[in-house]
Amino acid sequence: MADERKKVEGEYLTYLGKPLVRENDTIIYGDLNNDPCVLCLDIMSYTGEGEDKVPNKVMIQVVDAKDPNKVIKQGDKDSLHDAFTLGMTWLDLELRKAQA
Repeated sequence: MADERKKVEGEYLTYLGKPLVRENDTIIYGDLNNDPCVLCLDIMSYTGEGEDKVPNKVMIQVVDAKDPNKVIKQGDKDSLHDAFTLGMTWLDLELRKAQA
């Protein structure tokens, strides 16, 4: 299977020095080229309508940056904030393991 990743030119939104990219209901945090793993948040469902629409089910995955099909850790939370907080903790632990 061919590598389906696309290189997008331009500037990315960054958080704590790492790219933070959203496409539709998927948010990727981390550097695919330089980090051994990245955080992937998939918004599974929303609550509310219009401007009051907020994520209420988010799947959290820490995945291998070279093989996105290889999931290192997975879980879910009921809010984007909780999912991002837990995912950042997991990602930090995995990056520290990779450096050791």
